[in-house]
Amino acid sequence: MSTRRLGWPAVRRCFLALPGVVEGTSYGTPAFRVGNKLLARLREDGENLVVRASFEERETLLAAAPAVFHVTDHYAGHPWVLVRLAKIRASDLTRVAELAWRGAAPKRAVTKWEARR
Repeated sequence: MSTRRLGWPAVRRCFLALPGVVEGTSYGTPAFRVGNKLLARLREDGENLVVRASFEERETLLAAAPAVFHVTDHYAGHPWVLVRLAKIRASDLTRVAELAWRGAAPKRAVTKWEARR
């Protein structure tokens, strides 16, 4: 994994490349949504990204890369995972953004996007 913090421009590229994703704010921090569903937001510390993930996806990410992914007590009972921006590669964040998008985007949009790939 990278030892250089992933910058906000790279985070934006990962999320805004997905169909229907828009940038806004959540809890006063930059965030991304598809429709009315939150996909990710920058935590107030500016060092971590909160990303939508099913509990199963989260457990897989935590087991695969505990230095990159983590959960605080606050998020333990919710379908989110925290991403250390100083530790993740852009290519891995792209995959995580896609997982979040697939879980929140309308099924028709996912099917259409998969067909174009």
